[in-house]
This record gives sequence, C-alpha cells and structure tokens, in this order.
Amino acid sequence: MKILFVGPTLPDAAEIADPDIALRPPARQGDIVEALENGANVIGLIDGLFENVAPVWHKEILFALSKGVRVYGAASMGALRAAECAAFGMVGIGRIYEAYASGTVADDSAVAQIHGPAELGYLPLSEPLVNVQATLRALAEAGAISEAEQTALRARSEAMFFKSLTYRSLADTADLPDPARRRAISDFLRANAINQKRIDALELLHAIVDCPNERQQPPRDWTFKANSLWHFAFHRLEIAS
Repeated sequence: MKILFVGPTLPDAAEIADPDIALRPPARQGDIVEALENGANVIGLIDGLFENVAPVWHKEILFALSKGVRVYGAASMGALRAAECAAFGMVGIGRIYEAYASGTVADDSAVAQIHGPAELGYLPLSEPLVNVQATLRALAEAGAISEAEQTALRARSEAMFFKSLTYRSLADTADLPDPARRRAISDFLRANAINQKRIDALELLHAIVDCPNERQQPPRDWTFKANSLWHFAFHRLEIAS
C-alpha cells in the first residue's frame, strides 16, 4: 500500500495522483504509525500540521524506516523531516529539501503557509517564503528586477511573519531603491510567481508511482530504540505484537 499525506501544497492531488496511492490529509503526530498499521509499504510526506497540533514525530518516521517502509519527503513538512531523517534512510526530494539539507534554509517557517479549509480547496492566504525566494531569483535572472531590488525584497521577505507574507505586502513594505516601482514589482511578482512547493511535490508524486509497492530490507547500521515517550504514546503497538 502506498500512502501520501498531502493538502495545500497539492490541492488537486485527488485529480492527478495515481489511483493506487491512498491520499491522506496533512499529517499530525501518530499518523505515520497509523499508516503502518494500515499496511503501508511506501509513505510520502508532503504536508503536515503544526502550531495548534503536535506535528509528525521524527521517532515515528524512524520506526517506519526500521520496518523497511520506504519514506519520502518533499516540499513542506516532508522536506523538513527528510532533511532531519536522511541519515536514517528517509528520501528527500526537490530543491526545498536540498536547501534544508545543505543549511541554505534553516527556519521551519520558510515552508509555512496559511490557507482555507479543505472544503474550499485550501485557498492560499499567504505565500511561503520558499516560493517567494524562487520567484525573486527567477525575476532577477530574467532582468525584470535589479540586483538591488532583489536584495531589498529578499531581506524584507525573510523578516516578515509568515502569516503576513504575500506578494503585495512584500512589494508595499520592502525598502526599495525606487519606491515608484512598487506597483510594477507587485505585478511582476504575482504574474510570474513560481510555486516551488508544488514543483517539488509533483516530483515526489512521480517517485512514489515509480517505486515498488513493497517493503525493503530493514536498515542494518542502526536499530530503533523505543524510549519512555514512545511507550506512552504507542503502547498499543506492544499489545498488538
């Protein structure tokens, strides 16, 4: 069984995902373990909940890996966890993962985004920093904004609270060399926005389609160690075994 945790990064996942992939909403703590209990051989993690609920626990990802489950991560929470668990076998995919893995990006909030509920198609209400940075790079390379404008916009985007970050608010508040360019830059940003999270998520989707629907050999260079918190949270696993 292949399971993919996805939400606002790919709001149309149900329309484009392979029918053999079981879709789940953004993951929270305990969902990876539940996926194993449901028979998962392959798990893809794109979106995850945070802030108001406990996020996906690294320990449960390690538990899945210790059972030979193939675990992939990209784009959002998946990129974060993949960078943190790559040494244990989690596979990270995409530019956002690479940025976290290399240390180019360090702040968890760089992938955070506020949005509407699933019933409204996860309507985006802010822009994640990783998308903004990709857009600024592309505009600078195309000559649509100057190097000085890119520097000012990047500095402002990194200083803004993630819930307030939109292309319009960025252009309106950045310390631009020529304030008269605000409207034009705002239009450039919105018209040429690059959704790097979506690009990476689609790459993960393709990887899951192509990988075998079976568990692999459990790791031999490390073993899973259950601590007291693990026993408290998932004692049902011990009862079942």
